[in-house]
This record gives sequence, structure tokens and C-alpha cells, in this order.
Amino acid sequence: MDQIRVLVAKPGLDGHDRGAKVIARALREAGMEVIYTGLRQTPEQIVATAVQEDVDVLGMSILSGAHNYLLPEVVKQLKEKGVYDDMLVFAGGVIPDADIPGLKEAGIKNVFTPGTNLEDVISFIKENVKAN
Repeated sequence: MDQIRVLVAKPGLDGHDRGAKVIARALREAGMEVIYTGLRQTPEQIVATAVQEDVDVLGMSILSGAHNYLLPEVVKQLKEKGVYDDMLVFAGGVIPDADIPGLKEAGIKNVFTPGTNLEDVISFIKENVKAN
């Protein structure tokens, strides 16, 4: 299998990206190719980058509290572009447990909250990415 390509994105106005950078580094060290969007990305920008970079995985880090709007909006746009089924989409950040089932229903495959072991994220990706 080719190297797994991962886009790590920061949707919304959240200005804190330490967690996203920690995840990006861990995924790189696990042998994945990682593209990081930087801060304050719109759903449109994230989807455009995911399509342009032809990624296998989209991981979004969000701490702003806008997860119930922004994350489903990204999934909706991925579906509109016809690429959602070819991509593993997950999220991480400060997301209340009560909101996680709704996000999964909207198409987010998994949600990792603060304190998650990095190996759990790596294993999740490796176990769920479709072979190229």
C-alpha cells in the first residue's frame, strides 16, 4: 500500500493549534504523509484542499465550540464533491461527549478528545483507511 495521505485541518475561528500539530507530528512519525492547513479554515477551504491533495484521511481539530455546525458542513461538502466515500473523516478537540453521537451520525467516523493516546489515533487510521 502507498503511504497514507492525511490532511489535518483547523476549521473555524479557533486560534489554538497545539493539538493539531501534535497529531500531525505523530502521524508523520508513524510513516504517513501529512498536510496541515494552518488556522482558521472555512469548510470550503478544507474540502478544496482535501480534493486537491487527494488525501485518504481528513482529521479536523476544533476547540471553538462550533463543531456541531462546521464538522457536518465539511462532510456535506465532501459528499457533494463525491469524495466522502473515498476518505476517512475524523475529528478531535474539546467536544462534549453529548455531541459525539450527532457528529458520528453526520458522518464523522470517530471523535478523539483531549487525553486520547496518540497510538489510538494511529491505529484507527491504519485499520480504517481503504487500500489504494
